[in-house]
Amino acid sequence: MQKVDLSGVDLNLLKLFDALLKEGSVTRAGERLGLSQPAASRGLGRLRRLLNDKLLVRTANGWELTPRAIALSGSVTKLLDDARAIVAPSEFHPSTASGRFTIATADHLALLLIPSLVSKLASLAPGIDLVMPAPAGDNVGLIAQGGADLAIGSFQGLPARFYCRPLYDEDFVCVVRKSHPIVAEQLTLENFVSLSHLSVIITGQGRSAVDDALSQHGLTRRIAVRTPHFLVAPMIVAESDLILTIPRRLAHRIARSVPIEILELPIKIQAFTPSIIWHERQHYDPANVWLRNQIVEVAREL
Repeated sequence: MQKVDLSGVDLNLLKLFDALLKEGSVTRAGERLGLSQPAASRGLGRLRRLLNDKLLVRTANGWELTPRAIALSGSVTKLLDDARAIVAPSEFHPSTASGRFTIATADHLALLLIPSLVSKLASLAPGIDLVMPAPAGDNVGLIAQGGADLAIGSFQGLPARFYCRPLYDEDFVCVVRKSHPIVAEQLTLENFVSLSHLSVIITGQGRSAVDDALSQHGLTRRIAVRTPHFLVAPMIVAESDLILTIPRRLAHRIARSVPIEILELPIKIQAFTPSIIWHERQHYDPANVWLRNQIVEVAREL
């Protein structure tokens, strides 16, 4: 097939061709495009030279399309429709959409948000599947590499080209097993540090916000058990005398099914804000926008 150089081709001429096909008249085609009759005639001349065909000829019955013009009509119409689809704002119709969303998050945030989100997807977007990949640190790298559509967590100092949308403000409480001796007392800072603790560090390394807060008071605590799993920790607490500090909403959610008591934390720890993050390449993607809005609605119901 002979290669054609498009650098000298004015693709706007195809719009004139399409108008000529629909109107069968140079004058009416020009009016359709907002062109004067002389401008439309000049355009027709350029089309004839480009395609090496008369395209539209005058007969005793008026203007008529040539066989070549008729043969090209379907291709030209499709090309213009495809061009309009490219530049037109894309849309996402959840009820008819198919595909999948990939959301990266830690287990405790998944417990709070994902069940209701799955229910929403089943109702509003039944053709959409949901994938939750294995956690990758704070998941920022996973988003940057395109391994997930978005991530939910607590983030600080995000790289350039990232967006962040806060979901809610969260603080901490303590949990202990039902009938733990401390339940009958008031949990003070003194007996708080005297107890054996269970500490959750998602990365498995470093200090927690509790240890940082205690250090400001010159205090330390004994951490008898460390785990990276928020959802395992309350199960351990329910069968031991350990005390655990976890986010308030998570504590109330777990207390529905695990025999634990919730106590107010006797030391001030800075609150945190779970958020959604995503990369700029998906900022205007209608599917990603829709998904973010669904998660925000779920968070409002917590």
